[in-house]
Amino acid sequence: MEGVELRDVTFVNGSVRLAGSLVVPQRAGSACPGVVLVGGSGPTDRDNGTFFPPLRRHLVDAGIAVLSYDKRGVGESSGDWRAATLTDLATDAVAALGFLRSQPEVRSGTVGLFGHSEGGWVVLRAATAREDMPWVITNSCPGTSPAVQERYALARHLREIRMDSQCDIDRTLDLYDGLIEAGRRDADFATAVQLVEDAGRPPGLAFYWGDVDDRLWGFLKRKQDHDPTGDLLGLRCPHLAFFGSEDRLVPVADSLRVFGASVCHAARPRRATLTVEVLPGADHRLQLPNATEPAPGYLDKLTRWIRRN
Repeated sequence: MEGVELRDVTFVNGSVRLAGSLVVPQRAGSACPGVVLVGGSGPTDRDNGTFFPPLRRHLVDAGIAVLSYDKRGVGESSGDWRAATLTDLATDAVAALGFLRSQPEVRSGTVGLFGHSEGGWVVLRAATAREDMPWVITNSCPGTSPAVQERYALARHLREIRMDSQCDIDRTLDLYDGLIEAGRRDADFATAVQLVEDAGRPPGLAFYWGDVDDRLWGFLKRKQDHDPTGDLLGLRCPHLAFFGSEDRLVPVADSLRVFGASVCHAARPRRATLTVEVLPGADHRLQLPNATEPAPGYLDKLTRWIRRN
């Protein structure tokens, strides 16, 4: 970003040291608003692969300071995300929020949270922990539990790879359901592996199971039945939710129903408005097919909404 300094920073959440990147627009005479970017599932770093850099550039050009960070146990951050819960990750996001708000160039009361995919669950939980949250943005965040979302993604994947028969698809999904039930019983990893072996490692399961090890199995068990409804009802600030109509990982229609029902619930504070943007043809990262940049209009909608709030 020409003329703008990207600074490496560190901050702490208890015993965890988190490392990230901070960019502050060059504005004369006034403090600027800010946003913390929280990445998705797995070992996501401060760039969330290639997703955050164009987002960061656009936000900074619009006069908004941006902080993103390596998830605990990734890059230069200490700790281990696989040993954490979504609540632990939410406290990391709250620590990042506090750090960005403490910067002299930033107007503290205007700093909000942006979470992509799993990061959406994280920032919703973080937002409910703060009375002074001005706004929160979720990007491709499921309104369902992780178990339901993963089953949707696996079923869609199995259909797209054109497996030999519906029987093979059903067999793979039955095994997935068995693994979820094993997780609910707090079965150890060896038991889960035995379930997979006994089922003959049905085709297509690697989409879900390919990189699961003992530590990741523990994380998946803790996360699988997380219900975002409680956090949606607990919001006390405006919420912007982005979805791509062609998201292969998230049940968009089901998520919209949950988000809509939550905002109409009598328990949700009136200030917690909901704005939904579904981008036609866009995928999980809000990109069109074969594109490397966000879908047209996405970034402008994002910055306009932040300015309004």
